[in-house]
Amino acid sequence: MLIVAGCSSNMRAPTSGIGFSTPAAAATSGASTGLVSQANVQLSRSELASALAAEQRALENAQAGQPIEWQGESGRGGTVIAAQPYRVGSQDCRPYSHVVRAGGPAQSVRGTACRNPDGSWTLLN
Repeated sequence: MLIVAGCSSNMRAPTSGIGFSTPAAAATSGASTGLVSQANVQLSRSELASALAAEQRALENAQAGQPIEWQGESGRGGTVIAAQPYRVGSQDCRPYSHVVRAGGPAQSVRGTACRNPDGSWTLLN
């Protein structure tokens, strides 16, 4: 991962709401996904939507290190924390973590997402 210190970020609002894409998801189904999809937990559609919305808020608006909480049905929930954004070429990127609590031990996943020209985000890992 290339991290360039001292870069400023020019984050733009997404053009189409919550938007995550991965090369595999785009190629197979076009479905939106986020880092939460890498956690080993079962979430309902509404919980997944809440988790993805929290990821979107963390990537778009949160200060580095600011926790963004989400809560779903049956006590499931999570916390998303984005780090300082940086720029690679013409893309704004942000490392972040997502801790999901779904009845067992908390599942923690980490990754980096970069903004696409259309405002969606693509996971790098």
